[in-house]
Amino acid sequence: MKTQKQSRLDVLEKKTEAVIRIVQQLIQENDNCKQLAFGTLETVKLMPDYDKALEDLKTKTLEKNVDEKLD
Repeated sequence: MKTQKQSRLDVLEKKTEAVIRIVQQLIQENDNCKQLAFGTLETVKLMPDYDKALEDLKTKTLEKNVDEKLD
C-alpha cells in the first residue's frame, strides 16, 4: 500500500517540477518579448517623421472611436 502512495507521490512531484520548468520558460519568453518590443519602439522613435506618424495614428484612432460611438 505504501508503495502505491509513494509511487503516486513521485508522479505528482515530477509533474509539479515539469510545470515549474514550463512556467519559468514562459516567464523568460515573456521577458524576451518585452525586451524586443521595447527595443523595436526605441528604434522606431529614431526614424524620421516619427512624431508626425504618431499624431496621424492618434487622429485616426479618435476618428474611429467617434465613428463607432455614432453607430
